[in-house]
Amino acid sequence: MALLITGGAGYIGSHTVVELLEAGQEVIVLDNLANSSRASLQRVAQITGREPQLIEGDVRDARLLDRLFAEHPVEAVVHFAGLKAVGESVRHPLDYYDNNVGGSLALCQAMARAGVRRLAFSSSATVYGAPADMPIPETCPIGIPTNPYGQSKRMVEDMLNDLVASDPRWSIALLRYFNPVGAHPSGLIGEDPDGIPNNLLPYITQVAVGRLERLAVFGDDYPTIDGTGVRDYIHVVDLARGHLAALGFLSTHPGIHAWNLGTGTGYSVLQIIEAFERASGRPVPYTIAPRRPGDVAQCWSDPAKAMRELGWRATLGLDRMMEDAWRWQSGNPAGYAEAD
Repeated sequence: MALLITGGAGYIGSHTVVELLEAGQEVIVLDNLANSSRASLQRVAQITGREPQLIEGDVRDARLLDRLFAEHPVEAVVHFAGLKAVGESVRHPLDYYDNNVGGSLALCQAMARAGVRRLAFSSSATVYGAPADMPIPETCPIGIPTNPYGQSKRMVEDMLNDLVASDPRWSIALLRYFNPVGAHPSGLIGEDPDGIPNNLLPYITQVAVGRLERLAVFGDDYPTIDGTGVRDYIHVVDLARGHLAALGFLSTHPGIHAWNLGTGTGYSVLQIIEAFERASGRPVPYTIAPRRPGDVAQCWSDPAKAMRELGWRATLGLDRMMEDAWRWQSGNPAGYAEAD
């Protein structure tokens, strides 16, 4: 039997594929390579000694999905495929509903036709909207997300809840990520955004290697410790391991289950810059820019439920996140472009 990983050549997907392969799982990756690289899976093979099978295609392609499920003994799916940039989603909302909602709908329909009913869904803390109190537990009511990216994740969660209510044979995990950063300790795989990075840390690392001139810090007048936005940053390897724990739980627990995957600690943008400068020995020049539409002032998790039910917790701290991110970027200044 095998696991299907949609979007498995991307940042979080490739790190999760490493953990799955090292745990002895058979892995099939479906990816359209729109914002990822086949080189990431070649690097995964260097790390693990096993190269996952790559099927190049779009998760919205129903015929491709039916053929995939017919030809491969898939027992469960981890669904990463989709678009993920908050600012871009504000500018191009229809693309986000098409990719994130439409892709999830097509996948679930194909899974139902194939009789595959175990799914780990890549959700987001953005589904909580902008709650007033921190940290955020899973019992926090789902809010009104502040951007189309978050709305698309909430819409998929609503769809999956309705699916389980209609057919209790399904086992579904809603994995609500906070802010994944860092890279595999080998330095072989890491975050390689297409174009100007939308997320903080790859922007910082690209400034440090000279690809970008300076960092833009969006807002310094939030009601936070230093006026800049506060987020819960989690090492991508810890995040990947959370998927293994969730898949194991789903094998014996039907129904739908939500877990926060975060550290439970919030850091401001300026604190992240300071930590990266400490880890890399490189200065990170920055300017203050206006707030971005769709951003919230602060957001960090209460991850106690994942520890209690999955036996999972984040173990890699802020310094390790910065060190691994710098190892990746300094060793691959142009990302995967050098390998393509």
